[in-house]
Amino acid sequence: MRQSFSLPMSRRSFAKLMGAAVAGTLLGNDMGRATAAAHPAAVPGFSGKGLPVLYDSDVCVVGGGAAGTAAAVNAARRGAKVVLVERGILLGGLQTLGCVYPCMPTFVHGSDTPYINELNKRMEKQGASPLLGVDAGEWFYGDGKGLYAPEVLSLVYEEMCGEAGVEILYDASLVGAVTENGRIKECVVHTVEGLGKVRAKTFIDATGDAALARYAGVPVEKGSEETGRNQPMSLRFEMTGVDVEKVFHFFDGVLQDERMSVPLKEKFQEDVARGCPPYLEFAKIPKNEHFFKEAVARGDLTEDDILYIQGFSIIGKPHTMSLNCPEMPPLAYSSTDAVSRSKAVSFGRLMMHRLADFFIKRIPGFEKAYISREASMLGVRESWRIRGKYYLDAEDYFETRHFADAICRTAYPIDIHDVKLNVSKKIARDAYYEIPYRALVTNEIENLIVAGRCISGSFAAQASFRIQPTCMSMGEAAGIAAAWGLRNKVAANNIQWDKLPAGERSYVSEDD
Repeated sequence: MRQSFSLPMSRRSFAKLMGAAVAGTLLGNDMGRATAAAHPAAVPGFSGKGLPVLYDSDVCVVGGGAAGTAAAVNAARRGAKVVLVERGILLGGLQTLGCVYPCMPTFVHGSDTPYINELNKRMEKQGASPLLGVDAGEWFYGDGKGLYAPEVLSLVYEEMCGEAGVEILYDASLVGAVTENGRIKECVVHTVEGLGKVRAKTFIDATGDAALARYAGVPVEKGSEETGRNQPMSLRFEMTGVDVEKVFHFFDGVLQDERMSVPLKEKFQEDVARGCPPYLEFAKIPKNEHFFKEAVARGDLTEDDILYIQGFSIIGKPHTMSLNCPEMPPLAYSSTDAVSRSKAVSFGRLMMHRLADFFIKRIPGFEKAYISREASMLGVRESWRIRGKYYLDAEDYFETRHFADAICRTAYPIDIHDVKLNVSKKIARDAYYEIPYRALVTNEIENLIVAGRCISGSFAAQASFRIQPTCMSMGEAAGIAAAWGLRNKVAANNIQWDKLPAGERSYVSEDD
């Protein structure tokens, strides 16, 4: 009976953490430059014996972000004993820790699954309604348009987990996996006490980086097949003390960039008239880029700083804007290189402060503003992706393919941010493609389900399915499948989603 324990660290570091010498050969994990070639993570020959078992559960979800929280809640509601492992002390991942606001729309109606609809109602009860109630133009229509105030969202997530009976293990970083005969027996985490294990019958990898899958030996890809580069990372931030109405009049009246569509402008003006905090968005676009290029010419900003600029007012946080920038140059930094990823943080922070100073000096409405929050998590758009039973590619998007075992739908564009491969392509309005359950499971590990941006797909396909609403729906389906499989004694990678009773599925394809 073959066991393996994958722990991606040096022999000396491992011995220090364990307080004892270890035998065997420790193989290094591939942390090199981005490449799209599929390869399994190294699987060293350790059993993980002697480590304390922190939890013994039915389902272990690793990663408490948009996908992981949905997975944990939905598995627990269906009777599974669930542990949710989160490396931070806040649920929501990029939604909360990464300041990624708002959710991008899916550009199709009917994509909001039951979990998302419930989340929206819960947010509304907290006094932070996440929906504007309008479809507007070519870039703001369909489902998924959640405006989730981060601090309220993290509270709602904890409430949902608590009510469902989910055990949350905060401040715990995944560092390895114990596998046996094509199954994960335990995941290994580092906590304030040292190393420990979480044992489960089924595991859900919602790490965003396919970390658990890699440690279990699942083949993965990273980066673009064409350039080898990952999508660029962001280090987002918030500014408070903003006169949102003045900002609106500057972009719409002075620059006349027409960035906001007529329905959004009308909604803005209605909210101002009613004394309600209005929703505003601005961005660097061709019609106003001269304004930002002048800032470079003056020395206020650099070319890197103006690569991507976008801002949104946060509903539920008056006078506060979420800035979807800076975006660190993809030629210089990689999300799959540990050293590069770390250096990107420092570079991004300098960019952030230059941008904030520029907004204060040059954009009316920001005169009294200040940085009130920095993201505590890098805005990673793409890193590793598994090779699963089904491999999504660009053709699935452009051919608007539907699947009997579909777990959600989306029409979000293939949205690639890159100085040499900058792509944003959309399919026809009202068309959509679906994501099959088979893209969430692998041939190698029978009790593993992957949810979120790291499911099985090409670089281009991932550029479409990576958005928060789609990830939430993936997590919802993963949790349902995990609990159903355990109840019916079916391995996670053998579940046929379309064979589950329709009433038990979160999404049923119209082609089913």
